[in-house]
Parts: sequence; structure tokens; C-alpha cells
Amino acid sequence: MAGNGPVLNLLFIGDVVGKGGRNAVRLLTPELKQRFHCSFASVNGENSANGAGFSLSCIKDMEIADVLTAGDHVWDQKNFETEILSVKNLVRPANLSSLQPGKGWNVFRNPAGGEVAVISLMGKVFMKESAYCPFETVEKILPQIPRTVKCIIVDLHAEATSEKAAMAWFLDGRVTAVIGTHTHVQTADGRILPGGTAFLSDVGMAGGHNSILGRDIRDVVRKFRTGMPTRLNVTEHDIRLDYAVISYELMTGRAVAIRTGSEFLTTEKING
Repeated sequence: MAGNGPVLNLLFIGDVVGKGGRNAVRLLTPELKQRFHCSFASVNGENSANGAGFSLSCIKDMEIADVLTAGDHVWDQKNFETEILSVKNLVRPANLSSLQPGKGWNVFRNPAGGEVAVISLMGKVFMKESAYCPFETVEKILPQIPRTVKCIIVDLHAEATSEKAAMAWFLDGRVTAVIGTHTHVQTADGRILPGGTAFLSDVGMAGGHNSILGRDIRDVVRKFRTGMPTRLNVTEHDIRLDYAVISYELMTGRAVAIRTGSEFLTTEKING
């Protein structure tokens, strides 16, 4: 209990890569929620379908998530532009064209109390997909969120650390957390900004530990050495799940702590 009422914990899991990543979410999330007393879990699942995009069967594997966020691979799987309409807890980048299906933000109930607004944004620096300015987009979204919703989480799917940091400082005091995704490498810069916004450049991934960003090491090295088109197979063994836990005041939405960690999916856990 803090000075401004109860403090709740929220679990945020980074880019889920392939079946191994999905299994890690399914088997490790309940344990992590219990260990850190988290009542809500946000999962970026945009690499869950064989390393690129979503499918309905992959989403079912991650049904433990209260919300799924996306990124530049959101439309990589055939038919997902229609399937997304049946997935009520998925948000795709809000700064894509308004003609694209799906929602860029939504409000979800937190079982422990209150509601959580989750905004999905995509960066522009070094990103191949065309997207509108994420700063202008979030400025338009914030006034639309009901004032009764105190907890606001921004998933910024971006390459450049500077762009993510700029977004965090831009939103400091206006949102609960700005958490970066996309690079698949967990950073060590988690902090609470002066206005009460938690920031982390990148939460990491749920995927193969002995890999290159979740892909087969030999495939990636071959691509760099030869410069030739190479199929980058997903690594489905030695799975590690990276996460962040954000603690925030229920009454104000102000973040009070952020911690990061990683958990391995052991054979014992897979076999039950």
C-alpha cells in the first residue's frame, strides 16, 4: 500500500518468437504472475507464427495474455487481415493507416481493480514499414481514453533507442509506462522518470537463447557472410522468456517501480 492507495503489478513480455516462445508464454506466465503478484499480462506476440506475424491458433496458445500487442510483422500471415477482427484483445500499431483493420489501442479490465489502456505504436527510424508519426498519433489517442482509466501502457515497437527514449520523456507524467519492443534484446536501462512514467528501451523476447534474435545462428551468419537471400529458420530449443514487471498506483496510474528478468523454459516445465 502506497501513499496513493494500492500498488498493482503488471507483467510485460517481449516479442514472442515461434512455437518455443508461445510455449514459454503458456507455461511460464502463470508462474511469473504468481511470483510477482501480477494481475495483468501484456504480451507482444508479433513473431509468434513461425517468426513473423499472428495466426488464430498461435493466439490461442497465448490466451493467458490479457492483451496482445503487435508490430511491423502484423500482416505477414495470410488471412490475418480478416482474422484480426475476431481477436478482441489484440492491438496493432495505431499509427498505421486508418484503412487497415483492427484497433491501435483499447481499454481492458484489470482483475485486481481498475482498467488498463494499452496503446500499440511503431517507430519510424530504421523501420521498413510506412507509419505515421507516433508522437502525433499518441497525442490524438490520449484525450480519447476515459479519465477514469488511470493505467496507460505504451508498447513502442521500434529500432532506435533514441526514438524510444524520446517517446518516454515526451509522455512522462501522462502514461504509466513506455516499454520498447522489436530488437529482441533486453536492455538494462529500466527506470522511473521524474513524472512517474516507467521506461525500458526493450523488454527482450521469448525465444531461443542460443540463437540470433530467435533465429538459427548458422542461417544468420550465412546471410551476413554471403549477402545472399537466406531462409532464417526459427530456433525452437533452449527457450528463454524475457519480461518486465511494472508496479503502479491504482488510484493515480503513476509507476513506482520497474524490474526486469529472464526465465528459462526447462524440460521439467515442458513435461509438466
